[in-house]
Formats: sequence, structure tokens, C-alpha cells
Amino acid sequence: MLDQILLAPYYITLKIRHALYDSGIRKACSAEIPTISVGNVTVGGTGKTPHTEMLIRLLAEHPHWSARSLAVLSRGYRRKSRGFQQVVTGSGTPENELKHTLSEFFGDEPLQIKKKFPEVTVAVDKNRVEGCDFLRHPEKLSASKKGRKCVFKDFSPAELVILDDAFQYRSLKPTVSIVLVNYNRPVFSDHLLPAGRLRDLPERLRKADILIVTKCPYYMENEEKEEWAKDLGIKDYNPETCIGTAAGGKQQALFFTTVRYDTLAPVFSEGDQRYAYSKQAIMFTGIADDTPLMRFLSDSYKIVRHLMFGDHHEFTAGDMNSLKKISGEYPTAIIVTTEKDSQRLADLKNIPPVLKERMFYAPIKADFLTQEEKDRFAGVLDSFLPA
Repeated sequence: MLDQILLAPYYITLKIRHALYDSGIRKACSAEIPTISVGNVTVGGTGKTPHTEMLIRLLAEHPHWSARSLAVLSRGYRRKSRGFQQVVTGSGTPENELKHTLSEFFGDEPLQIKKKFPEVTVAVDKNRVEGCDFLRHPEKLSASKKGRKCVFKDFSPAELVILDDAFQYRSLKPTVSIVLVNYNRPVFSDHLLPAGRLRDLPERLRKADILIVTKCPYYMENEEKEEWAKDLGIKDYNPETCIGTAAGGKQQALFFTTVRYDTLAPVFSEGDQRYAYSKQAIMFTGIADDTPLMRFLSDSYKIVRHLMFGDHHEFTAGDMNSLKKISGEYPTAIIVTTEKDSQRLADLKNIPPVLKERMFYAPIKADFLTQEEKDRFAGVLDSFLPA
């Protein structure tokens, strides 16, 4: 009710936009190849990138898709480039043509995915319909004017595309739609922007084929899962099959994942591993929700300072000077940030050497609570994708 009264203009705009697509007045098309959309209805904080990576790992183990050509398509949030761009890294990257750092040119999330999965084609394009077409037919890119305006290497035609952050992109109808919800910030108790963090109507959740509650505790009782299903509007939810019924009678799957962190890794080659054995940590982040990282670090370190910047924050020399001053107050403390933030830091010039040797990041991984739930998810995904 608060959304409808105080935020009426934004609420009405969203209602009209979705009504136009739902009625067919605005057209939505499907890609030539299977597509998996990973999205949310909130402004950050649900873990889209770790879940995109989780899908890549799952498909790489799949008997049908492991030998196929996979691609990831993102809009490249806040990137300083236009149109279609293939994310490229390594010694063959013509950085003199980019005129920006890699994270600025492609966006930090696509760059992170490409570095972790170099065998996967990763691209950015605000126009997802066009992007999927280029990924399926790279020869069209080579022959087009847009191809002459982008940096790309030869890549195999994609046979499946994972669409990162595409739930609001109504012009493309995905083969399967996955929507993420943060366990620590339930959408049913949130509000539309700017009063809350919802960028889309919470009722849109019923349009998803699969819902995933992310950043959960490592163990959850079935009763809690059933309560989540009820709050999300899923009736007759069975935790053993992970299937229920959404409003309108649509069958909907609901899964629960957690965040797992790996051993801290140095952001720079100058990193001194001895700091990993410190008892104190200085934590700084530029993401929407750093609660899981804080909990992880708190198991091994006393967090003496916590600097929290806005999501996708572009770190500056001033930020590094402030961090250097704080590090001087705690000379033995390790400095820890997120894996996503490390992509931007790696390109930042003039970082003091004293910070480079102490700066580490926590590799992140999204995973299901049990192997059984992972297997059920694979089965549900199979039911949408062509054999």
C-alpha cells in the first residue's frame, strides 16, 4: 500500500510497462538458441554474478551441455563503452584501442567471469536481442558497422547464452527465467525505490520459472523453506521436489543457496601471504550487501575497521589515501575486499606499495545447501532446455 500511495508515479509506470508487454502491444521475441536469464527485482545484493558462475560450472558438468559452446551476455553496468563488446583479457588484449581500463571498458562483473572461465565467450550489450544474435552468428558482427567499433577475437557460435541481469529486459523472452531473492532482505518486506530497494514490482516474481533464495545459512529446516514459499506466494510447496504453484496456477520451482568463500587471495602480485595470519582485518567494499563477507571474516579476524562504499563504487586515489591512513593505525592488519571489487582495484594506478602487499580478496562461490538440491535443480533446468 505504501508503494501505491507514496510512490504512485513509479508504481504506475511499472504497471503500464508490464501490461504493454503482457498484452502483446509491445513485442517480445525469443533468441534463436536457448537462453537462461538470471535476474532479480531489487537493486543489487542478491548475488547475480556468483549464480551466473554457478550455472557455468553446472553446465560444464552436464552430459549434454559440457561439450557445447556456452556464452554469457551482460549489459556491463556502468561500463565506458557502447554497443556489443566481447570481453577479452590477457596478452592479446589491445588495451591501446580500449582507452580505458578493462573493468571500465567491460564492467567489473563480466571481466570477473571471463577471468574465471576463459573458455566461455563473455560479451556485453545493452540490446540483448542483438547481443544474442551476434553470439550465435559471429560472422554478422565481423561484417557489420558495429563490428568495426568493437574489440573482439574469433569465437565459436554460441549454442546457449546465460543472460546476466535480464529479468527487466522484456524485449527478449528467455527459455528459462531464474530470479534471485536475498535471504537477508526479503522482497515481501521491502518497498519500491527510493523508499526501499525494489526496482520492479514484487508481484513479478510469479513470472519466474525458478526462484532462488540466496545467501542462506548453511542449513535450513524444511519448515523454514515452506514458510519462505508461503511468503513468496508459492502454494503447495514440497521441499523434497522443490516445486510448488505460483499465483495464476503456474508451476514454479524454489531453491535455496548459500555463499561459500575460499582462501583469501592477494589482489596484486606483491601480496605478502604472511598478512593472512594476522588477527585483525580492515574490510572495505563497494557492493550492495557485504554481510556474508563480514560473517566469513569474523570467524578468523577481528574486524577493526569497516569501510562500506556504494555498489559499483569507482575507487579513487583519495579512497586509497584514506585506506593507507587507516592501515597505518593497524600496521599488522590484513586488508580485505570482495572479489568483484578486486577487478576494479587491479586496474587502479598509483596504489601505495604498502597497500598492495596487504590487500587481499575473498573468492566467492554460490552453491546449493545439499548435493540433492543441486541435482534437483539440474533436473528442473533440463525440463526447460531442449534435449
